[in-house]
Parts: sequence; C-alpha cells; structure tokens
Amino acid sequence: MSSTTTRADARDLRVTDAPLVGPDWLESHLADPGVRVVEVDVNATAYTSGHLPGAVLWNPYADLKGPDYRPVADDAIRALFERSGITPDATVVFYGYAPSLGFWLMKLYRHADVRILDTSRAVWQEAGLPWTTETPDVAPSGYPLPAPDDTIRATAADVRAAIGRPGTTIVDARSASEYTGERFWPSGTPEPGGRAGRIPSAVNVDAAGVFDERGRFRDRDTLAGMFAAIDPGTDVITYCTIGNRGSADWFALRYLIGHANARVYDGSWAEWGHDPDTPIA
Repeated sequence: MSSTTTRADARDLRVTDAPLVGPDWLESHLADPGVRVVEVDVNATAYTSGHLPGAVLWNPYADLKGPDYRPVADDAIRALFERSGITPDATVVFYGYAPSLGFWLMKLYRHADVRILDTSRAVWQEAGLPWTTETPDVAPSGYPLPAPDDTIRATAADVRAAIGRPGTTIVDARSASEYTGERFWPSGTPEPGGRAGRIPSAVNVDAAGVFDERGRFRDRDTLAGMFAAIDPGTDVITYCTIGNRGSADWFALRYLIGHANARVYDGSWAEWGHDPDTPIA
C-alpha cells in the first residue's frame, strides 16, 4: 500500500474479501506517485478515445502474447513493467476490458500490492470522474523480475495431465457457444487453422456472470453458487481464449470464495485450439 494511504482509505478497499478499490479511492489517489494505473484492452481504440489520467495501456495480443499466441518470455514482461513505470513497491491498479488478466500477471511475478478497480470503465466515465485523451509521459523504472509463482499458473502439459483426473477440475470461462464448439473467438470471427471446442472434462462457468451490471464482482454467496460444482478441496485450472476470462474466474475463486488451489492456464484456447495434437471435446 502506498505510504500516503490512510487507515480510512484502507477501510474503503473491501480488502477483507479481495484487493478491490472503488472509484472514490482511486480518484483520490490518481496523483499519488506510488500508484500506477493500467488499462488492459485487446486494442487501443477505447484507450485513445479516453482513459483515466496517468493510465498506461497493456494490449494482451501485443504485450502478453507472441505471434503463436503463447505467453511472452520473462524479458518481455520485465520490459513491459519498466516502460509502464512500475517499481516493486508500487500499488498497481487495473481496469478496463481485462483487469483480472493484469492482476494475475502481476501476482504471477509476485508483486506485493495489486488491485482491481471494482467498476466498469463505462460507469467511471458516466459518473463524470477524471477522464483524458492525453497519453501520459511515464518515466521508465527498474524492475528486477523475480521468478514466477508457478502455483498460480498451468501450462499446456499441466492441463493435459489434469484431463479427467480425480481431484482436479478444469473450468472453461468462455461463453456457451465457445464451450460447445460453435465458435473459436468470442466474436465468431473465423480462425484458419484453429479448432473450436473445449478441453475434455472441462466444466463451463462463463466469466461474464461473475460481474454485475456495473462491472463489480458479485457477492460471495452468488459466486459460491456459480462455482458450487467445484469441491473446495480440489485443484482448479481455469482457461478461456487468451487468459482474461480465465483470470476473472480465478480471481473470484481465489480472492472472493477463498479457493486457494486455483491456477490459470494462460495459453488458453488461443494456444490449445491451434495445436493439432491437443485433445478436444
């Protein structure tokens, strides 16, 4: 937490359940040099039309995935953190289309203080809160990247080994049409060489359901009902297409329900569905 955060601020964070911040807290900390704000979106269109003051943009396809849709190497992640002005002691707040993916990535590399803005981008803007089209001039930082925390990441090999295994549940966080193989991408855009379907034995918990109409995470009881088929004592691997929705399900499981043994398969369907040797249902 930033050195300027007071006890009153801390009570506003709802961190009794999860590292979430509300609009009031973030508005009051936009000028705090210890706070870095990141919008995560799959293209720059929304960001260039307007964003939170001081926020930088992370594009999963450009910054987090390689041409083969596999996760980029550690050196690329370190460079991303540094050009975003993030230091190891910074409070990093994510918002936008894919905040859970940014949160998971920072936690993968053991960053101590990471938060998610617990409302949608549209609700922030409609409330008349600070908004700009100016691209911030961010001073690059130094970020000694630690070894990743592999207890929250699953590889394709891990997923293969988990198919049908007692004591492990694979959760598909995509829409029903993706889960049943009607489409490869969420938009339905054709994908040459990509196979539609799902990972065998995966259960479907659409990540769209973990948020309410204002973009806030739903309450614990509602989420527990959504994930009721998952035994609290089991291991869980979540996935989607590029990792965003899988990370949202993971965040809900780990931080709002308290399911400690959850991992994200960050290669997700973009990797699995392009590999001709992976099993598909």
